[in-house]
Amino acid sequence: MSERFKPVVLLYGTGIAINFITRLVLLLVSFNDLTLGLKNITGIFFIGLFYDICFLSFVSIPFILIAWLTNDLLFKNPWKKGVITLFIIGIVLSVIRNPIPREFDKKLPWVFTGLVVLLFGAYLLLASKTDAYRHRWRTRGMKVFFFIILFLFVFNIISEYFFWDEFGSRYNFIAVDYLIYTNEVVGNIRESYPIGWIIAGVLLVTVLVFMLIRKRLDGWAFAFPGFAQRSALALGLLLVPVLVYFLVNNRIKNFSDNDYVNQLAGNGVYEFGAAFWNNDLDFYRFYKTIPDQEALAEVRKQLLERSPTDSFLNNNGFSIERMVHYPGPEKRMNVVLISIESFSAGFMGTFGNTQNITPYLDSLSRQSIFFNKCYATGTRTVRGLEVLSLSIPPIPGQSIVRRPDNDSLFTIGAVLRERGYTTQFLYGGYSSFDNMGPYFSANGYEVIDRSALKPEEIHYANIWGVADEDMFTLALKQFDKNAATGTPFFAQIMTVSNHRPYTYPEGRIDISPKLQKREGAVKYTDYCIGNFLKQAAAKPWFANTVFVIVADHCASAAGKTDLPVTGYHIPLFIYSPANLQPQVVDHMVSQMDVVPTILGLLNKSYCSKFFGQDLLRMPAGKDRAFISTYSGLGYLRDSQLVVQKPPLKVEQQRPDFSSGTAAKVKMNDSLYRQALSYYQLAEKIFKSGGYKQR
Repeated sequence: MSERFKPVVLLYGTGIAINFITRLVLLLVSFNDLTLGLKNITGIFFIGLFYDICFLSFVSIPFILIAWLTNDLLFKNPWKKGVITLFIIGIVLSVIRNPIPREFDKKLPWVFTGLVVLLFGAYLLLASKTDAYRHRWRTRGMKVFFFIILFLFVFNIISEYFFWDEFGSRYNFIAVDYLIYTNEVVGNIRESYPIGWIIAGVLLVTVLVFMLIRKRLDGWAFAFPGFAQRSALALGLLLVPVLVYFLVNNRIKNFSDNDYVNQLAGNGVYEFGAAFWNNDLDFYRFYKTIPDQEALAEVRKQLLERSPTDSFLNNNGFSIERMVHYPGPEKRMNVVLISIESFSAGFMGTFGNTQNITPYLDSLSRQSIFFNKCYATGTRTVRGLEVLSLSIPPIPGQSIVRRPDNDSLFTIGAVLRERGYTTQFLYGGYSSFDNMGPYFSANGYEVIDRSALKPEEIHYANIWGVADEDMFTLALKQFDKNAATGTPFFAQIMTVSNHRPYTYPEGRIDISPKLQKREGAVKYTDYCIGNFLKQAAAKPWFANTVFVIVADHCASAAGKTDLPVTGYHIPLFIYSPANLQPQVVDHMVSQMDVVPTILGLLNKSYCSKFFGQDLLRMPAGKDRAFISTYSGLGYLRDSQLVVQKPPLKVEQQRPDFSSGTAAKVKMNDSLYRQALSYYQLAEKIFKSGGYKQR
């Protein structure tokens, strides 16, 4: 290859070496979770090399353009400088008119491209002085540019390590989703890790590597092959990212039954790009389907089997709208729904944990209706908020909480507000995060967040929000006000303390917050819930209140399979000592059924569009649950798991509910149709506007 393209060759070589190190580090830290053999090891490194080259083909574009278009003749005629100047001005104006959007969307790559072109234009303009100055400037400019890219490569090793440690995955939809909320995410990183030392270490390593390779960048600017030769080389190199864009996807890596192996075979930044472009998956394009009317008939059949007294209102329309009947008068009790951040069932002593980090909730499980086999529908807070308000299976891609046209939906808040309830959503952080505030405000709730607290009312706060105890104190005051009006209230409280950086006030529990341990955050959350319920018990409205406590999702959903059932197991409590007898429900239930169960406890006959059912009147043998990632859709029933994923793949597994592993089994046609029908119908009804309020 021409000497002119030495920086491109060096970029590929350095990038491949650093990505190999990244992959090796992640392999070592997850060694015990891997199924290793010749096939898997070969796949990890050779398929990984392929994706590394795909990623580097995009990174190399500005290097190729510089090597190709840097031309002394370009600066010989004065008018050409004017063209370059106008070019730069045009790019600046386009960037100013279309800045990085407030909400993450697909404009961002074009803004980034514009900035790259702007820098390239500035490079051409600044390199237009004397020949000696121009050659020196080009060499030094290339070294600075290469140093920046090298720093990002090294920094990515650390970033991928921490992301893998938190989520058991390469960059994915979560990383894309977090890109919108840079204040919270950057703040979380600063509070969770010694970021100054990390950057210093990365900088030191970058300098050492750069000192070893810097001389290889000398001389590229002095190689002057003809423009035709440069064009042939450049166009050949630029063809690679074009072919990658149109012909390659991130599914080639999925060659193993072990999901950790598949993740290692990918490239983190390439995976980020794939998630970026596929955050809204077209169900009818990427998933297997059956005729819509058959899906409707199947879901209606399942709903009636679980609630035999229900009656559909429109037997000919494309809807599951039905009357849910309860005999007797309505119970106008208050309801407080507590969504616990990242709370896995495995944290509790009730499920075998020996660390004694949930003493209060363990005792509460014996005083409540306690569901010991409840499963979350997703892996993000927005998925928990979605299902605990809408009672709908998770549709692939972005959560409904974050989607456009998500107002005036059929939520429990809307149902109860129509019945005269005060309906509220309380959150310890700023409700703009994850679009919580706009979503709940547009769907029948009054939103109350940390901005309602005065500075002197906050004992402690981190980037995610105020300490849970402060949010619960605010909730108690608000509930006193609600009760004083004489109308019943429904309130959902979203906790925040059980989240990295795992910090909380001193002196509350026997684990110091200075340790920043997950166990401490769990125990502090347990303490806060216990303290809240003890204070609530002294209130006059307590006897007429039902408390529902459930996690939004597990602390981690990583495992050896795409959808490890252990990554979705959460606790569910229904507590009202004056109204409900304690019992343990030993059936598999879904987070999706919480909303109809609450309405059932209130003995409310109502017109429903919810996909869930009342868990306390569901016939035996009708257990089922839904679990998902942003693209993988799981349906649990009869100790079997049907998994749907793009492109057009469906398989049945027999999951191990202890280890989270799963074995593939022959497909059961009945379960296959149920799984496809629920998810297909949820997508169809929501996107057609059928989930709006009447």
